[in-house]
Amino acid sequence: MTEGDDLLRIEALATALLRNLDAPARRSMLRRVAKKVRASQRARIEAQRNPDGSGFAPRRKRPEPVRGNRAVHFLYPKDDPAPREVYMKSWTLDGPLMTGFDIKAGGIRSFHREQIGRWLPLDEGQENAGAGELRRKGHIRRKAMFRKLLSPSHLREGATDSEAWIGFVGQAARVGRIHQEGLVDKPAAKAKPVRYARRRLLGMTDADRTMVSEAFLAALVDGRK
Repeated sequence: MTEGDDLLRIEALATALLRNLDAPARRSMLRRVAKKVRASQRARIEAQRNPDGSGFAPRRKRPEPVRGNRAVHFLYPKDDPAPREVYMKSWTLDGPLMTGFDIKAGGIRSFHREQIGRWLPLDEGQENAGAGELRRKGHIRRKAMFRKLLSPSHLREGATDSEAWIGFVGQAARVGRIHQEGLVDKPAAKAKPVRYARRRLLGMTDADRTMVSEAFLAALVDGRK
């Protein structure tokens, strides 16, 4: 049976359901179905899978951070009437961020390069200080995509006495559509536009269609008793 046939079957069951249940019962039943489908969609996205079972297109590989080969001394941030003085020997440049051991702060800090107010000369004896190696415990693990989109405030479900729905809301809806349809967007305000790989965040799986059909059938049987 094709996906279209399955959807027609579900639609026929839904039509029969609407005729046999009163409005409160329909609303309650459709709300339960929406919650189940939302849970299924959430689990599939967490597993990084499209509705057809294929894996999501992987993230673009980010360039390796550039390791600094000299000490740096600057005021940060710019346009601040009282910027603070920063001196780092060990640092890396990862895109727009400079991350290193801030000697004056006594810990690892990150600074937006474009927000540096003024570069300062190094103190005597520090001009030739090598940047050395920025040592961190452990490593940054790249987490699964779309984790934030799966929160209850972003991925929602709802129902009336005639329909059930599942979808993203607010800013999450825009982000979800970009990936759902493989659209072009800017990854950051000043970045160049890029085309994102198509990742079908929302869509009915075979298991979803079976679950919805069984829920409608059960409701019809109960409604006729």
